[in-house]
Amino acid sequence: MLRSKGPLLSVDLETHSASEENVDAVLESFIGGRGVGTKLAFDRIPFDADPFGPENRLVFATGPLQTSQMSFTGRTSVTGLSPLTNGLLSSNAGGFVSRHLADTGYSAVELAGESDDLVAVHVRDDGVDVEPVPELAGATVPEVDAAMAERHDIGEDQLVVVGPAGENRVRFASLMTSETRAFGRGGLGAVLGAKNVKCVSFGGDSAPDIDIAPVQSEVHRDAATSDSIMKEQGTTSVTDLANEIGALPTRYFERLQFDGAEGINGDTVATKKYKKGTCSQCAFACKLPTRDEATGLETEGPEYETVMAFGSNPMVDDVVSVMKSNKLCDDFGMDTISCGDVISAYLASEDEFGNSELIHELVEQIAHREGVGDLLAEGVHRVHEALGVEDWSVKGMEFSAHDGRKLNGQGLGFATANRGADHMYSTFYAYEYPLVSGDLAFPPEGLEDKPAKLVELENKRALEDCGVVCRFSRGIMTDERFEQLFDDDFESLLAVGGRVVELERYFNNERGFDRSDDRLPYDLPGFDAALDAYYDARGWNRDGTVPSDVAGGTAD
Repeated sequence: MLRSKGPLLSVDLETHSASEENVDAVLESFIGGRGVGTKLAFDRIPFDADPFGPENRLVFATGPLQTSQMSFTGRTSVTGLSPLTNGLLSSNAGGFVSRHLADTGYSAVELAGESDDLVAVHVRDDGVDVEPVPELAGATVPEVDAAMAERHDIGEDQLVVVGPAGENRVRFASLMTSETRAFGRGGLGAVLGAKNVKCVSFGGDSAPDIDIAPVQSEVHRDAATSDSIMKEQGTTSVTDLANEIGALPTRYFERLQFDGAEGINGDTVATKKYKKGTCSQCAFACKLPTRDEATGLETEGPEYETVMAFGSNPMVDDVVSVMKSNKLCDDFGMDTISCGDVISAYLASEDEFGNSELIHELVEQIAHREGVGDLLAEGVHRVHEALGVEDWSVKGMEFSAHDGRKLNGQGLGFATANRGADHMYSTFYAYEYPLVSGDLAFPPEGLEDKPAKLVELENKRALEDCGVVCRFSRGIMTDERFEQLFDDDFESLLAVGGRVVELERYFNNERGFDRSDDRLPYDLPGFDAALDAYYDARGWNRDGTVPSDVAGGTAD
């Protein structure tokens, strides 16, 4: 089986020292990326750890394909204990940092402990430097990028950065790379901030020699020649479809259609796109560098989830307002989905829907924990009672778009996902719009036959994250191509993904998670029976826990 190569580098932030460790056994079982990060975190983070405490760790990991020239591989994985969900969580981001991490020669880099002073950590193939940077306290992401470029000639593509939100422990703070690319969900930026690390850089010339199958050239060719609408509109291409069928969260989830969707849809976003954007080595080029000529505002995006979170959900039909919200979140280092949702909750409590000026003020207040922003920085789950609104979250994570009340399989997927209400954990929505061929599609309503498919999709998404392969390779990275690239049959590869999901679940079980956490804030007909079927398909207990014999085999 194809796998990453190289040792684990552990950086002790308390002593500013580093050590290497052979992790070949982990690589052989879990390939790379999310799998390796999850296994290392499982073994090295205590079950009772405080997400903001020194015992939490962040594990950055590449996969074997990050040494290739193949499209859809410009991504990096990071794993740790989430301050938003209180469970084990992996997030990944696009951009260009993946190749620089691979160039260090390490398969994974772990940050442990906590620094007494604010520091930058520079990881290279010839050593680690921990640099005090007290003057960067409170700096935005672009300011940190500029400082590192001026001082060390380190580019934004080599950096992972936290903005003020991470330093201030906003529970949905992001890690940012290439200035606008986010390790978005779950608040791992706040973990780095709690460790008193402002940024991490990677570099070197020691990428391992990994033999990648010739099919990589076919994948790259198909990415280049694809006529996908995403090349012009990114994920906003689905906005009109979601709105038409009634799956676009609106007015803090009160409605499922937005009358102002035309002002923020894919066609409108495309009018603001002024050049192509991509990730490392990728010919698909689906990113959205956008500019508003009237105001001079430039950002990257907004993508569909941000269009929901700062458009339909708070009732804003102005794409420039959404672009500004997106820009502010990137600069301060925050997940646009969670930030937009908690602001929509506040607007609902104050009857201020559509107030763009207030929205932008709230983004800044949250990042700095000023005024009401200090409350909202805790996320919907922790503040909904104080605001007098419904708790639109699962396991503490705010809902992304693709509403499960219409797309019922995605609704079940929101409930079962170990990291909460995140659409990318299973991407069941793609099979219900559908965005796949008709022979693979499911009717959006109802849960019949969907639990088994959900297990398969969660396992496949986990496999991709071990790779680390972009979700938008759908239709190009076929099962057969996975087999050729990873040199194993597809069922065995899916089993790797299944072990990752089980490790996450078992870790979270040890922290008190069970069936009661696999819930939704709305009713779906047949939900309890479908949840039983999901547990049965995984071989888990019907209380949502992993049996000890299964957990023991997974953890070894």
